[in-house]
Amino acid sequence: MPNLPEIDATAPDLTAIFRDLHAHPELGFEETRTAAIVAGKLRDWGFDEVHEGVAKTGVVGILRGRGMGNRRVGLRADMDALPIQEATGLDHASTTPGTMHACGHDGHTTMLLGAAQYLAASRNFDGTAVFIFQPAEEGLGGARGMIAEGLFDRFPVDEVYGLHNSPNGRPGTAALCRGAAMAGASFFDITVQGKGSHAAMPHQSRDALVIASALVGQLQTIVSRNLAPLDTCVLSVTQIHSGSAYNVVPQTATLAGTIRYFKPEVIEMAQTRMREICAGMAQAYGVEITVDLRNVFDVLMNDPALSDAWIEAARDVLGADAVLDGDEPATGSEDFADMLQIVPGAYGRVGHAGTMPLHNPGFVLDEAVLPVGASIYARLIERRLPVAA
Repeated sequence: MPNLPEIDATAPDLTAIFRDLHAHPELGFEETRTAAIVAGKLRDWGFDEVHEGVAKTGVVGILRGRGMGNRRVGLRADMDALPIQEATGLDHASTTPGTMHACGHDGHTTMLLGAAQYLAASRNFDGTAVFIFQPAEEGLGGARGMIAEGLFDRFPVDEVYGLHNSPNGRPGTAALCRGAAMAGASFFDITVQGKGSHAAMPHQSRDALVIASALVGQLQTIVSRNLAPLDTCVLSVTQIHSGSAYNVVPQTATLAGTIRYFKPEVIEMAQTRMREICAGMAQAYGVEITVDLRNVFDVLMNDPALSDAWIEAARDVLGADAVLDGDEPATGSEDFADMLQIVPGAYGRVGHAGTMPLHNPGFVLDEAVLPVGASIYARLIERRLPVAA
């Protein structure tokens, strides 16, 4: 079965929705325009319930099928953009300076809307489909926010599914990794409080910039000299800020970054060693170093049986040979993992043309993938909530 023909017929409409969302990106918890468009479309298509303002800007739509079944299946898409200045040159490029859909969440939202329109017209399923449009996936805790506001208490589901675009240059393909599919992540902020001085008299200082620079190198030994070679961990210092003048030795310096992991014992080791290294450096240099570590993403765990369901739905659309069962884990993170901590489900990737990486100012989502993703979402509902013959 290729793309559902009813969804293929709406491809021009999906493209128009996508281009509008792309031209008007909104950062996490600020997706007011996007949420209003989503809620308006769901109401126009006759959804049974539409709930707005879940975790500020989240939207949940409830659609009941033709049968009287009591099973409930959730589908989720993210809506937020990134603080990146777009450099694609597209006619529908971002009109918001410094903000861009560089990860394809505008595409994910459009795909789920495509499935919503089709399923609202056909209602060819037995049970309830729950459509979750989530804000603030990009490290701001949108999934946790929705869960904290009772997402699965107010709108219970038996299983939940999601997908992500993959700019791998292989349109017409999809892939899923079973088990631990995407890394968990902690973010860290480190502050070095030294002693400033005139730059011509550095002996009077405790140079926070020099100490911070040394600390960057020391932190890299956590992975290279503490982690078993066959385990996986990524520790990246991504920010360093210090100083304000040519002739001043700075008194403070700050570092920030992220740790990615797949096992709880690995993140526990990495965080323990980070604190120990910072404490040792503070003593060695006679300064104060504070460390703030916080978990931001859980490890994304795909349920074995529901991985089968995701793969089968994708194969309905793309063909058996086009869907890889057994993709490699990704060291990127995804807060759909937090939903999967509560409700079993699965999350896969759908390939498309173009190889500019995600989170790049030149990233372009191939619009041909929109009806593909919409069809996979729709087939998940039809397969998991089949109408009795």
